[in-house]
Amino acid sequence: MDKKVAVVTGASSGFGLLSSVELARRGFKVIATIRNFAKRDRLDRTIAECGNPPCIEVRRLDVTEFASHEPFVADVVRDHGRIDVLVNNAGFSMAGFAEDVSLEELREQFETNFFGAVSVTKAVLPQMRAQRSGHVIQVTSIAGRMAHPGISSYSASKFALEGWSEALRLEMNPLGIRVVIVEPGSFETDIWEKNVRVARRAFDKDSPNHERSLKFRDHVQQQVVKRDAREVARLIAAVASEPNPHLRYVVGRDAKLFTWVQRLVPWKSYERIVARKVGL
Repeated sequence: MDKKVAVVTGASSGFGLLSSVELARRGFKVIATIRNFAKRDRLDRTIAECGNPPCIEVRRLDVTEFASHEPFVADVVRDHGRIDVLVNNAGFSMAGFAEDVSLEELREQFETNFFGAVSVTKAVLPQMRAQRSGHVIQVTSIAGRMAHPGISSYSASKFALEGWSEALRLEMNPLGIRVVIVEPGSFETDIWEKNVRVARRAFDKDSPNHERSLKFRDHVQQQVVKRDAREVARLIAAVASEPNPHLRYVVGRDAKLFTWVQRLVPWKSYERIVARKVGL
């Protein structure tokens, strides 16, 4: 039997890179996509370090180049005959209090995290519909279930993707296409380092949030517990192999704790907890 084919976006580092390796170890033919080939060193090094080199093929894909998505999918189907799994992982975080983030910066956040994932998904769906099978795995965040101060733009983009994905699951499930949302908490990835962008006004001394922005930066750098991201990659690979996966998977002790606290604690109490924890 031919290998199942998995496409992973944003595979140059973090969850995308690790998920590509885990999927390959589970027997998938993986198309690991990256936006900038100049940043493929870590991916190539990781592939080479695997004992038996996993079946990973690296291709270029920029999720914000919408016109390229259908041709990309056509090329993959031409070369491999099918697409069984799409992991929408590409994204970045825009940091900054809401009133300091410009509309231009907010649109940029949505172009990648929301519209990019939507466009790639829409390009893949006709093939999955023809197969009457497939998994679309949306890597969102616990911040896509519960908004956090200082990352309103990131939370908003992930909230939007979760809402769109819920509806898509209801539409596609009868056709054999499984849409899944994976919500990680804090893990050791580049999302808060190389893949974070700071609103231009966030640390401006004229911003009314200047001092609070500095406190939030310190909170992220010093207090957020970062865990081994392979836990998320293993979950994604397991979901890709599950015939009837759940809609949502919360992963990470902090993410599970936050969902539990928010469900049980009154909103005003929750506000006080967050303000105290983040130092607002």
